[in-house]
Amino acid sequence: MKINLLVCDWFEGTLPEFLTSFPELFYNLFDSVSVTPSTYQLYDVQKGELPDKLETNELYLISGSRAGAYEQDGWIDNLRHFIRRAHRLQIKMVGICFGHQLIAQALGGKVELSPKGWGTGIRSSKVVLPRAETYFTGGEMRLFYNHNDQVVQLPAEAERIATSDFCENEGFVVGRHILCFQGHPEYTAAFAQHLLDSAHDVSPEVLKRAHDSILRDDAMGREAARWMMNLG
Repeated sequence: MKINLLVCDWFEGTLPEFLTSFPELFYNLFDSVSVTPSTYQLYDVQKGELPDKLETNELYLISGSRAGAYEQDGWIDNLRHFIRRAHRLQIKMVGICFGHQLIAQALGGKVELSPKGWGTGIRSSKVVLPRAETYFTGGEMRLFYNHNDQVVQLPAEAERIATSDFCENEGFVVGRHILCFQGHPEYTAAFAQHLLDSAHDVSPEVLKRAHDSILRDDAMGREAARWMMNLG
C-alpha cells in the first residue's frame, strides 16, 4: 500500500538520538504489520505541500503537531480545505492527535484547550463502536497520548470509537473512509519516555502517572495500524 504522510510538524530539536526523523515512527509502525512493504510519500504541510491528485487505493495520514486545530494559520486553513475535499471524494484518511482534531473541526466538530491539562503516557479507554472490537478486542483501547487539546464535539456524521473519563472522544470514524485517534499509535515506549524526560510545565504527579503507565501497560498501536491499513 502507498501511505501518504502529511507531516504537520517535524519536531526538530526535540527528537531523541535514536530517531533520524519523526516520520520514522510511522515507517516502523506500518512496516511491523504489513505483509508486503509499504511505500511512503511525505508532504511538508507547514510549507504548503499537499497531495494534488487523490487516489482511492492509497492512504492519507495527517500527523500530530504542536499547533492547535483552532488556529488560523494559512497552512492549517489549506489543510482544512484538503480534508473537506478528500471527504467529499471518500478518500481513505487517518488523523492522529492534531490530525484527529483538525479533521473533526473541518467537518463541523469543535476542538478546545482542555481544562484537564496534559494527557500523557498510556491511557485506556472503553470501546463503544462495535466494529472497533475487530481490532481492539476485550472492549478496551490502550494508546500512548501527549495532548492538552481535545475534540469536545464530534461532526454530525461521525461515530465515536472509544471514550474515557479524561477524554470523551478518544477517536471516531466517518463512514468507512475516515479513521481518527486522539492517541499516538506510532509512539514506542522509548519515544514516550523521551517525551516525559524532556517535558516542561507538566506537574510531577502527571509525569509520575505517565511513567508508571508506560511500565505497567502495553499500548495497542499495531492494532490501530491494522485498522488504518484496512480502511475502505
